Amino acid sequence: MKQLLSTNIGRLRIIGFLEGISLLVLIFIAIPLKYLGHNPVMVKAMGPVHGALFLLFIVNTVSVGVEQKWQFKTTGKVLLACIIPFGTFYIDRKILRTAKTI
Repeated sequence: MKQLLSTNIGRLRIIGFLEGISLLVLIFIAIPLKYLGHNPVMVKAMGPVHGALFLLFIVNTVSVGVEQKWQFKTTGKVLLACIIPFGTFYIDRKILRTAKTI
């Protein structure tokens, strides 16, 4: 974990993981609680957290793309992944895990 935090790509991977987990919590816990249990508290708590992680992922993706001199196509794939539900898990496995640091 400490090694992941020492690089920008590592931090991007962690943010992507947290963003994906926050979406899972929203979809499978918070939203059912809101509509089936008539309790919107979890959505009100997790919604802004997920939104902040989403924005943080976008900003860090652009930063890493510039730092690593990624082609626009690579940066675009990573950015597209955060729009597709659970895409951050896929992109971590396909691009971020194997990315070399400069």
